[in-house]
Amino acid sequence: MGYSKSDILDQVRAYHQDNVASGFVPGVTPVAASGAVLDEEDRVALVEAALDLRIAAGTSSRRFERALARYFGLRKAHLTNSGSSANLLALSALTSHQLEDLRLVPGDEVVTVAAGFPTTVNPILQNGLVPVFIDVELGTYNASPERIAEAIGPRTRAIMIAHALGNPFAVEEVAKIAGDRGLFLIEDNCDALGSTYRGRLTGTFGDLATESFYPAHHITMGEGGCVLTDNMVLARIVESLRDWGRDCWCEPGEDNRCFKRFEQQMGTLPKGYDHKYIFSHIGYNLKSTDLQASLGLNQFGKIDEFGAARRHNWARLRAGLDGLPHLLLPDPTPDSDPSWFGFVLTVLDSAPFSTAELIDHLESRRVATRRFFAGNLTRHPAYLNSTFRVSGPLTNSDIMAERTFWIGVFPGLTDEMIDHSIQSVTEFVTRRT
Repeated sequence: MGYSKSDILDQVRAYHQDNVASGFVPGVTPVAASGAVLDEEDRVALVEAALDLRIAAGTSSRRFERALARYFGLRKAHLTNSGSSANLLALSALTSHQLEDLRLVPGDEVVTVAAGFPTTVNPILQNGLVPVFIDVELGTYNASPERIAEAIGPRTRAIMIAHALGNPFAVEEVAKIAGDRGLFLIEDNCDALGSTYRGRLTGTFGDLATESFYPAHHITMGEGGCVLTDNMVLARIVESLRDWGRDCWCEPGEDNRCFKRFEQQMGTLPKGYDHKYIFSHIGYNLKSTDLQASLGLNQFGKIDEFGAARRHNWARLRAGLDGLPHLLLPDPTPDSDPSWFGFVLTVLDSAPFSTAELIDHLESRRVATRRFFAGNLTRHPAYLNSTFRVSGPLTNSDIMAERTFWIGVFPGLTDEMIDHSIQSVTEFVTRRT
């Protein structure tokens, strides 16, 4: 007896319901720092795409791209296989020969922060450009517009900075600095989907913005990311770089959308050479698949719900730890409404305990901790022999490398779990004070 698709999907729903974990035991059940929140319809979306053998980028990918572009109010969104690839494509697009005199060339500088995740910085080096590292402010963990302005030199051509753990930097002011100085601005929005600055979504201020849909992020498609822009010239370059470097914009399986497939002459190729096989950039294959996009589409409708949960969990932690000595608690950037990625704690230099001791205690209580990514990228082995410039002292980045970490606020955490985190921190600090 055969099974219909609906029969199989009903079985998938039943399977999901039979395998939902329940119950929280303090000190036994892990309180994760991050993670995907997946329901039965997410599982169904993946299985349905698999049943239909939608194994490459296709209909679901295009629908997800259009949904993301509408959400941000931007003209184009291009899905990628990761947020890191999105950063690589966004920065690489600025080096395209199609930008003519505006293109970035080897030796040009890009202002960024030392305290962040490496894939915000790596594309700068991978394109032969020079990172200009600046410090951040403790508390918000973002660079100030003043630090950014001071870092700009004669060869500075762009700014590429992430919104720190979902907390927006003063992006309107930074965008104005970029506009006034003739610089490109890339917003790494991977940790900040749904955050706003002065009522406007982050990811909409720059020339380009990036998202990540890795399971740790605000919504997930497993592995995956996206490049967003309102600039159609940059959008075409991103698409070309993502899709092997080809000049043609037809989807796989689609032919002659431009009605000039065999009529063009480019490079030194013969006139009429098949446009599907003309390459205008030295590109990559960084596309995602419909399996991933099907999950992303189902998760997309939960952006507001997940953002509300993140804000709730962050506020509960902030209130529960308020007034505790020896710790610097985080604050949102003025005029912002962050969709938080994590809750940051910095152990004060005067504390009668070390950061490692507090982290060890939390881990022993099954409260997961994460360092603030690199702390200070200039101190890591990968960058010791790289070419970069430092603008001003990196005092706070060094403090973060020594004494800063974060704990979870993602939607999979319950009030009971958040309260266990609060109790675990309070118990340790009180005992050691």
